[in-house]
Amino acid sequence: MPGSVAILRTSPVRVGGQVDETQAYFHRLFWTFPPCIEAFRHCKPLVSIDGTHLYGKYGGTLLIAIAQDGNSNILPVAFALVEGENAESWTFFLSHLRQHVTPQPGLLVISDRHNGIKAALEAPDGGWLPPAAYRAFCIRHVAANFALTFKDPAMCEWANRIDYSLWTQHRDDGRRFGHMTTNISECVNSILKGVRNLPVSSLVKATYGRLAKLFTAKCFAVTLYDRDNSEFTVAETTPTGSFSLGSYRVSLASRTCDCGVYQISSVFSVYRMGFTPPIPEGFWPPYDGPTVIPDPAKRRAREGRPRSTRIRTNMDEADPNQPKRCGLCRQPGHTRRSCPQLGGSSHTGGQ
Repeated sequence: MPGSVAILRTSPVRVGGQVDETQAYFHRLFWTFPPCIEAFRHCKPLVSIDGTHLYGKYGGTLLIAIAQDGNSNILPVAFALVEGENAESWTFFLSHLRQHVTPQPGLLVISDRHNGIKAALEAPDGGWLPPAAYRAFCIRHVAANFALTFKDPAMCEWANRIDYSLWTQHRDDGRRFGHMTTNISECVNSILKGVRNLPVSSLVKATYGRLAKLFTAKCFAVTLYDRDNSEFTVAETTPTGSFSLGSYRVSLASRTCDCGVYQISSVFSVYRMGFTPPIPEGFWPPYDGPTVIPDPAKRRAREGRPRSTRIRTNMDEADPNQPKRCGLCRQPGHTRRSCPQLGGSSHTGGQ
C-alpha cells in the first residue's frame, strides 16, 4: 500500500568466516499503514504497548502499539517483529513509533514494568521523556508483582516507592483517560488470533487484512434528524447495517452527545482514510539487495526427545569393533525384539 512504513533490519551471513553479500539474516521489522498514521491524529493522546510471543517454526516476539478512538474502540497502529523483549528491540520499536506514528507532544504510554521498555523510554534522545511524553504503569501488572513479592507489612513501603503518577489516577493529570491497565493491548490478541504462527510476509499481510476489515466495520448512519433543533441520532453499525453497535443523540447547537463527550467529528475522522487494495507483487519496484533468509539460530527445537546436554567422555564412546548386544539378555548376535528369552516368556505366559 503506497505510504506504508516498513523498516527492516538484518544481520550478516558468514560462510567460512567471510560475509556473504548475497544473503542476510532477518533480524527485526517495524511496519505501519497510512490509515493507522492518520487515525492516530484523531485518537486520544494515549498509546498502550505490549509484546506477545510467536509460536511458529521460529521464535520471536510481536510488539504492538494500540490506540483508542473517542468512542472507546481499540485500534492497532504499529507493529514490530523482534527477537525478544530487551532494551535494544524496544528501542527499535519505540523510536520508529515516535518518528512515524505518534509525534504528538504530551503523549501517555501505558505498559508493564519491563526493564527493556524502561530503558527505551528513558533514553535521552528517544523523545519519550517529559514533557514530550509521559509513562504510566499497568496496575494489573503492578498488583501481580506486589502479590508475588510481599506477604508482610513491607508491602506498603514497596508500593510507596513507586511514583504515584505512574500507577494512580489522582496524580496522572488526566492523561490516563481512566485507563488503568494495558487491557486494550491484550484485546488485540483476538484481532490477530491465528497469525502468530505465520511466516513474516504472511503475518504482515494478515495485519493489513484485519485492519482493512476493522476500518470497514466502523460505519455510522444517521437514523433521525431534527432540523429545527439541529439534533440527530447517529448509530454505529456493521457494514451491512444489520447490527447496531451503539446509538447516540447529538446536538450540533449545544455541541453535546449522549456518550458524554462531544467527539463525533473526531471519531469520523479516525476511519476517514480507508485501506486501498495493495499493488500486485509483479508491479513492485525492482529489488537489488541481498536475499533475506531466516536465521537458523532462531529456529525452535523440534518436538520429541530433547537433546542431551550431558558432557560426554571417552568412557561414553562405543567401540565400533565390538558387536551390538541385546538390550534384554546382553548377549551378542540378536536384538531385544528377537531375543530367545522374550519368546520363552511369551510361551510360558501362554500356558
